[in-house]
Amino acid sequence: MSVVRPLMRIDVTATEFSNQTRQVTLGKQQEIRFQVHQTSPLKLRLLDGKVEIFGYELPQNVWLTFPPLLKFSVFSWSGGTIEIVGDTETEPSDNTPMMSYRREHYSLSAKRQIVASSPSHYASSQGPRVIIVGSTDSCKSTLAKMLLSWAAKDGWKPTFVDLNVGQSSTTIPGTISATSIQKPMDPILGFPIDKALVHYFGHTTPNITCGRTCPRIRRRVWQFAKNAVSQDSGMVIDTMGWIDGPGYELLLHAIRTFNASVVIVLGQEEKLVNDLKNSFKFKKNLQILNLEKSSGVFYRNSQFRKTSRNLNIQLSSVMFKSIELVILESSNSTYSQQKRNKPLEITSVEIDKHLENKVLAISYAKQPNQIISSIVAGFVCITDVDIGVEKITYISPSAAELPSKILILGTLTWLVA
Repeated sequence: MSVVRPLMRIDVTATEFSNQTRQVTLGKQQEIRFQVHQTSPLKLRLLDGKVEIFGYELPQNVWLTFPPLLKFSVFSWSGGTIEIVGDTETEPSDNTPMMSYRREHYSLSAKRQIVASSPSHYASSQGPRVIIVGSTDSCKSTLAKMLLSWAAKDGWKPTFVDLNVGQSSTTIPGTISATSIQKPMDPILGFPIDKALVHYFGHTTPNITCGRTCPRIRRRVWQFAKNAVSQDSGMVIDTMGWIDGPGYELLLHAIRTFNASVVIVLGQEEKLVNDLKNSFKFKKNLQILNLEKSSGVFYRNSQFRKTSRNLNIQLSSVMFKSIELVILESSNSTYSQQKRNKPLEITSVEIDKHLENKVLAISYAKQPNQIISSIVAGFVCITDVDIGVEKITYISPSAAELPSKILILGTLTWLVA
């Protein structure tokens, strides 16, 4: 069974469109930013010229339907006209950092060409490994999407590594994942996850347990680099917005673990830039850049982040005896103490009413001792626990039977309306 679609999909067919229709003309290097209404979707199509969303070039006269709460920008390098159906009052803007992002894309492409033209492919001659860092809502995921889409459009096959456990771009929050990008990202469906490698961290707030997952992801990432094109293409790594204290330590851990060759710091983060340069002053071949973030970035408060985690659901049930529930735990020691590679503990969990509204990961592991090294197949959310008949009722994006009896509990909850 492939990894299921993330718990974020909203059924736009069940929502009425606004009857507001208008056309917008974008000039050269202009963009228009959208925040789709909370209760009604937005339809958009390209009438003339060329425009793109997250590096994906829109085809002409093809309607795209964007679900409620989605936030995105339409950009044009040479000008274009779009038609919009839905509630929106935004206007085109010239204030955009796209040129600096595009220049970085050209720089990464040159690095890939150098590696591809080398006579052999050793570990030291792999494509650029780019890690994007910055505070919350600094456009890290947006830049990652554009760099990946532009690279795929040029024929490369970079690997996307998502370390943002708080608001994953690939699947649900609380996960760390990697996937091969072979074509520009669909602006609505997002990154392809049918072959994604997903590890369930289980919490939206990172700690050392999250850091211990990075080496496992790194080892599995090389599965995507078995051919020369993928190896030459390198990887783009998105990170969380926690850049102080233990968050900074985890950031350093990620840079070292993936042997990053380029660090992009987004926004006016002079202290972060200086700290990184000081931490890696003896590391050769590491480039640290500071790029502007978009002045029109949409800020997502905690309520928005919670509301946006919705899905198309199927209702199913399973008996207590057919599953095994566990939780991954680390000690309560300090961060510095936990860095000594103490093993994670796998603890069995009693099935009772406290599981209602909890999100569980479905592990591919066959035995409990394989859980830490195994990826997950997907996720379910518990809606009811019937103690009398020993049955759990759950919702899931898939109606298929559970591919494994081992379920992993974290701290994620999803309240069903």
